[in-house]
Amino acid sequence: MGFGLPSKQTVNGVGGRLQARNVGVGSRLWTLDADRTVQTTVTQVVAVKVREVVDVVTDHVSFTVAPDQLLGTPDGWVHARDVEGSVLAWTHARKLRRERLTIKPGYEFGYAIGANCSDGTVGKNYVSLVVNDKGFASRYAACLSAATGMTARLESVTRPSGYLQREVPGFRVRVVSSYLADLMRQYVGGDAHHMRQRFPRVVLRDRETFEGFLDGYTDGDGFRPKTWAARVLVSSNAPFLSELAQEIGARFTPRANGLASHLVVADSWPSRGTFKPEQHPLELIESTWVEVRDVRLRGAGSPKPFTLYSYRLDPYPSFLVNGHLARQPW
Repeated sequence: MGFGLPSKQTVNGVGGRLQARNVGVGSRLWTLDADRTVQTTVTQVVAVKVREVVDVVTDHVSFTVAPDQLLGTPDGWVHARDVEGSVLAWTHARKLRRERLTIKPGYEFGYAIGANCSDGTVGKNYVSLVVNDKGFASRYAACLSAATGMTARLESVTRPSGYLQREVPGFRVRVVSSYLADLMRQYVGGDAHHMRQRFPRVVLRDRETFEGFLDGYTDGDGFRPKTWAARVLVSSNAPFLSELAQEIGARFTPRANGLASHLVVADSWPSRGTFKPEQHPLELIESTWVEVRDVRLRGAGSPKPFTLYSYRLDPYPSFLVNGHLARQPW
């Protein structure tokens, strides 16, 4: 039945969406390499006439391809006509053009994560920290810049105080980046709300990163007692502290009735031998799976044929159709 896309079906070009008929040799398209979005280049275009195409309807959008077009599934490449009830590899097409960050692990990275988990805010397309302590805000800005390569600046702000019933001075660090915001959510299990976030296991990659995390969290929601060498971490998110306690070999008893719990992290915790380095993705996982709701045959018996366009690409043989992964059999 042929491979390819009808002329008006759009693909995800590096400069924006392109109709299949407007893709030429040298065009750069987006694709997926495992969990990452990458770019590939068209080296050949082939056009053929066919009588039938299929509309593939997923959770996000519908798109039209040849019945024999190969689509990415957990079981490998499957013809479009056979994908109903399966799931397809997909990425958010509207986020393809945003700037991607190269994360540098180490103390600064851990500190930024710890500060965010304790006192930060993760919005739809930004990460911010608003605190009264200028030193804390300055350290956070410096560590965030060092870990991400972005410029994080300190601003003087005022914010309301319920206790004092007036505006009080404070300091804000705010970085606008949907990539960084999604990355922070990934690190803490998908939901960055302080009461629902999970312990970010990405900070367990080495001792330096983990110590940075402990310092960042302590500066936000913790303190150092005057009478012994330790950090005391405070949170109402008991599962978060419980998971952290296991990593340092400490006993932890959450307080009842939703009150804030305390976890004591003695400076001698490394001597317990409980720390085991773990490797977790530093970069954003940009691919996911979407369910195919329906596959509809179109054009059977129609006197007017469809023109299908298919592509040979390099270095990756696949490309994205409205965010869905596809490739030719070449």
